[in-house]
Amino acid sequence: TDWKKPERKRKNLMRLGIDKDHAYAWSRTRKGGWRIAQSPILTTTITLLRLKKKGYQSMLEIYMELNPSLCEPPYTRTVRTVV
Repeated sequence: TDWKKPERKRKNLMRLGIDKDHAYAWSRTRKGGWRIAQSPILTTTITLLRLKKKGYQSMLEIYMELNPSLCEPPYTRTVRTVV
């Protein structure tokens, strides 16, 4: 709800450190959230570090916790002999 209207987008972008001119231009884009997810707008303002400070956890970290065998080099795994 905070990012739906252009004026709220502009204010939120300015809070994240974007200058007034860029915040105005980027808040007026007609592209949706999925479309701008990899744009300079979000990659420079909503960083992984900022998300981690807010309490979000990386999907890669969760995946590695659930499947730690992928972190090991392949030669350390047990070998199955074919008979």
